[in-house]
Amino acid sequence: MAVVRQFDKRSGITYVFDCVCFRDKVTKKPRSTRTLIGRLDTVTGEVVPTDGRMKRAKEKKESAEFESAKPVQCIRQYFGATYLLDKIGDKLGITDDLKKCLGDDYKKFLSIVYYTILEDKSPLYRFEKWNVTHRHPYGKDIPSQRSSDLLMSISQRQIDHFCQLQGKHRQDNEYLLFDTTSISSYSEMLKQAQYGHNKENAPIPQFNLSLVFGEKSQLPFGYRKLAGNIPDVKTLKNLLTELDFLGHKKPKLVTDKGFFSKENIEDMFKERVKFLLSAKTSVKLITEQLKNVYSEIQQLQYYNNSYQLYSKTIPAIWEIGSQKKSKSSASHKKHRVYVHVYYDIMRMAEKQNKLDKHITVLKEELQSNKRKPSHEKQYEKYFTVKKRKKGNIVTIKEDVVKEEKQYYGFFVLLSSEKMDSITALELYRNKDIIEKAFGNLKDRLNLRRTMVSSESGLDGKLFVGFVGLIYLAYIKRQMQEKGLFKTYTISELLDKIDLIECFKYPDRKLQIGEILEKQKQIFIDLDVKLPLYL
Repeated sequence: MAVVRQFDKRSGITYVFDCVCFRDKVTKKPRSTRTLIGRLDTVTGEVVPTDGRMKRAKEKKESAEFESAKPVQCIRQYFGATYLLDKIGDKLGITDDLKKCLGDDYKKFLSIVYYTILEDKSPLYRFEKWNVTHRHPYGKDIPSQRSSDLLMSISQRQIDHFCQLQGKHRQDNEYLLFDTTSISSYSEMLKQAQYGHNKENAPIPQFNLSLVFGEKSQLPFGYRKLAGNIPDVKTLKNLLTELDFLGHKKPKLVTDKGFFSKENIEDMFKERVKFLLSAKTSVKLITEQLKNVYSEIQQLQYYNNSYQLYSKTIPAIWEIGSQKKSKSSASHKKHRVYVHVYYDIMRMAEKQNKLDKHITVLKEELQSNKRKPSHEKQYEKYFTVKKRKKGNIVTIKEDVVKEEKQYYGFFVLLSSEKMDSITALELYRNKDIIEKAFGNLKDRLNLRRTMVSSESGLDGKLFVGFVGLIYLAYIKRQMQEKGLFKTYTISELLDKIDLIECFKYPDRKLQIGEILEKQKQIFIDLDVKLPLYL
């Protein structure tokens, strides 16, 4: 046995070994084995012990002991609101329909929709923070670039397929509420962003969005993007084609005055579409019926106390081609229509008062010789002016004012299907659903002003907004039926149940946190099963 020293040129360390020499019995040659003792301290000349290769094994053992001593990690997240959306999606067929249309990307898309609903007005780049605190279908972070790529990859074919599938869930015999809105855009790259009649008076380019709602289900199932300079009256013909594509062969439509035209009505008769429209009083047929009921409409037999107005339904005949020179039978078809006339005294008084104030201001401008260029046409319409040295003599054209006031307080609905005036009014007022839906799209789903610069990106964002609108429409419908708007707004209701937590332990089922009685009642009122366990 001997002690051997060996210098390592790479590390500059002198190692000390215990060397044992012996004779190999097989080869009959001398052999030796070395055991590391330590390394030589160059200052003191002493041998410093070392663990050698056993150090790694020891470190590995210590690491394993440390990991086993770690506490079990629990993932804690907010759960209530996303659970509610999960159940609504299952109930309305949204989840299954998206899976059929988007394939493996449907969970990622649903998570973006949930985020848009629950974090209204928050940009998508903040999704990372929301992902940490909330349980959602995808279950992982979606970076801003990945969400943009997903939305840009969604094709029109996939969107149309989804709308077709959703249309099958709606009731066949319900009226369809149809309207359009304008959405402003800051982008100069969108082809359909044009200057047109902006319904919010925003002085920037816009595109129009049409939306179709079910009157009984109160849920949307179709939408279309239009160029911003296309008026409402021009969109109805294409709507009929799209409804046929979505599976509605003989739809029943409710629209406002913007879609009222002779051509549109005759197209609907041709396609056998039943309709209820707000009518223009300038149309000859409507004017004739107003004259017929003008003197008798204020009789008590026509008064409705619930709506505090007078109403009467008058059967009439709409003649197709009656204004054409041709006398062939093909150009003169007659169809039965129903003219529903309404007279609102409060509405009449309000409009008369507004006109009287306006005419008084115009008269003062003329008398003081402070004419405004923007009022020139109105000066000519309502006044005769005689110039004198001492001042202008201004006379109001009382016959013109009287004629204009004649039908103040009146409004008219026109239907192709027989119904009484109050039924028609209630059906038409359901169109308020779609007006509020536009508000949800623009405000809660952040579509009032778009910053998207590509057509595909805009299409994807609109699709997110449309799917999100289905969830919000369901929640709104249930809240109205159960009277929840007396206590909550939609935001307050979602925030209330969003506080419910869930806890995930390794190798265990998801545990649900405490649920308060008020939270339980919300689930019951929204017709959703309580999240007692998963």
